[in-house]
Amino acid sequence: MTDNGNGNGNDNLDIGPGTRTLVTGGRGFVGSHLVDDLVARGATVTVLDVTAPDGTLPAGVGYRPVDLRDPASVRAALVPADVVFHLAGNASGTISVDHPRFDFETNAEGTFNLFEALLDTGVRRVVYLSSAMVYGRPQTHPIAETHPLNPFLPYAASKLSGEHVAASMVESYGLPAVVGRAFTIYGPREDPRRAGGEVSQYLRWHLNGLPIPVVGDPDAKTRDFSHVGDLVAGLVRMAERGAVGECYNLGSGTETSMRELVTLIGDVTGTPARMECDLSTLEDSYRHVADVSRLRALGHRPRVPLAEGIAALAALLGARPELPAVPTVFQRDTPAGASAAA
Repeated sequence: MTDNGNGNGNDNLDIGPGTRTLVTGGRGFVGSHLVDDLVARGATVTVLDVTAPDGTLPAGVGYRPVDLRDPASVRAALVPADVVFHLAGNASGTISVDHPRFDFETNAEGTFNLFEALLDTGVRRVVYLSSAMVYGRPQTHPIAETHPLNPFLPYAASKLSGEHVAASMVESYGLPAVVGRAFTIYGPREDPRRAGGEVSQYLRWHLNGLPIPVVGDPDAKTRDFSHVGDLVAGLVRMAERGAVGECYNLGSGTETSMRELVTLIGDVTGTPARMECDLSTLEDSYRHVADVSRLRALGHRPRVPLAEGIAALAALLGARPELPAVPTVFQRDTPAGASAAA
C-alpha cells in the first residue's frame, strides 16, 4: 500500500467522543441505524444524502445535500472527517435491471467521485458498503472473501466496480479504505416499496393473513440473514480495526432455507404460516451463507438471533402492515416475485 503521508495506514481507531464521522446515505435503512449508533458513541456525525432530512435526523447531526453522480456536488458537500462510511447508492437489483445506467452512475461513478474528493483530506478510514451479490452464484459454502467474483445483475456489477475503485485508490493514493460485503439484511425501517429482503417481505405478507409467495425452491434456496444492528456493529468494527485494502463479509454465518424461514415466522408469531412456491423462477435458488471468520478475527460477534429479530420486527410492524411492492427481476420483462438482491 502507498502511504499518502497523512498517517492513513493500518492504525487502529476508537470511534467515540471527538471522532468526526461522515455517513453517505445516512437517511436510508442501514444509514439511519448507523447514524444512531455513532451518536450513541458520542461521535460527531454529518449525513450526506440526496434526500432532505425533514426533521428526522437525531439532534446535533449535520446534513449536507449531495448528488453522488455530480463531482462538484460531492466536493461541495464534504466536511472534515476522521471516518467516512459510504453507504449511499442504489440498493435494488430490480432497479438496476430496469435502469442500468442510473444504477452504474449512482453506485460505480458515485463511489469514484466520492473517493477522488476524499484524497488528501486526511481521512483516517473510509468504509465502503458493498454486497455479497458480487460473488454471483456460489461455488463453495460458506462463501469466503476469496470466492470468485461473478456478478450476474447490473447492481452487483456496479457494487463490484466500486470495490475496484476502492482498491485502486488504496494502491495508487493510499486512501485508507476497507470494504464490507453485506449478505441479506433485515430489521426495522425497511421501506416495503424498495426493500427486497425475504424476512421483512415474508413477515408483512404473513401479518396480513396472506400466504407467503416464495420464488424458487424453498429448500435449495438459502440465505444468511443479518440483523441491521449486527451489520452496523460490523461496519464500526471494520472502521476501527479493519485492515486497509481488505474485504470483509458482513453476515451471521448461519444458513436458513426459505422453508425454515417461513416455519420460523409462524412459530414466532403464533400463527402457522402458509407458503406458495413459484418454481418457474430458479435463478437465485442457491445456497448463500457467509464465512465470517475474517470479521470475527477483528472481534465482531453477531448478537441478534434470527428468531429474536423476527419477533421484534413483528411487534414493530403490528397487524396489517403495508404490503411489499418490490418485484424480483433478473432480466428485463421477466415475471415478478420476492427478492432480486441479497
